[in-house]
Amino acid sequence: MSPEEQGRASAEQESLTIQLLRTREALMQHFRPMLSARDVSETQWRVLRSLYERGEMEALELARVSAIMAPSLTRMLKVLEERGLIAIMRHPTDGRRVLISISAHGREFMLEALPEMQRIYGRLSLAIDSERMRALQKLLKEVADLAELPASDV
Repeated sequence: MSPEEQGRASAEQESLTIQLLRTREALMQHFRPMLSARDVSETQWRVLRSLYERGEMEALELARVSAIMAPSLTRMLKVLEERGLIAIMRHPTDGRRVLISISAHGREFMLEALPEMQRIYGRLSLAIDSERMRALQKLLKEVADLAELPASDV
């Protein structure tokens, strides 16, 4: 690949990553008022939703499924536990590990918030039909799955 071609490829890649960030911001502007009204950050919401939908899990798995860096998660868990939204307990067979679950209060919180979240998704789906949305989600998953490949294979 010539230097000129490499430059174009680099610009296209940068454009893709910037476009993905812009897309995320465009979507999140619809959700932020609902999260703000409930005094929950975007990352806290992802953690609560992951625990609500998937159940109890260890911190590293929770960080992975919530798309949060582990050090950030550690700080956040303390806040969510202090608010009574999650429970943290020692692993029954390995005291070095912890298990995190959504608390009864956290479950109530989610049950109150999810209908509004679904209304927002409903409004967004009016702009993009369900077939195109499914195709977009499939393509985004394919791109995200590239993270599982060694860097030399991409």
